[in-house]
Amino acid sequence: MTVLTTNKQDNYNKIHMSDITKEGTIIAIDEIITFDSGFTKREFVIKTTDDGDYPQDIKLELVKDKTSLIDKYNIGDRVKVYINIRGREWNEKYFVNLVAWKLEGQEMASAPVAAPAEVSAEEAEEIPF
Repeated sequence: MTVLTTNKQDNYNKIHMSDITKEGTIIAIDEIITFDSGFTKREFVIKTTDDGDYPQDIKLELVKDKTSLIDKYNIGDRVKVYINIRGREWNEKYFVNLVAWKLEGQEMASAPVAAPAEVSAEEAEEIPF
């Protein structure tokens, strides 16, 4: 439950900076789109990794000054995406947008590299190649 206060900025942050996150692997990154009005957006898709047995392909968008947040990531990178849900009506149709406002790269635990086994002189002579 969101408890609103008399401070307008606090209320804005509680309502608009939601705690919705999704984790996944980036599977598509589109180019920046600039509209005639000057508004810019960039869409990308993640395959979720936090949905158990049923991963989902989810299209998200970055808008305005946030379009560059994805620049340091590549397809195949794991990310945690912070999302705001936006809805609007246009010509009696309703639309929902998932607007990303923060991305965090997931630390990949690198597999330890096994040290090469030492081969004795006798074993080296037995190797057929």
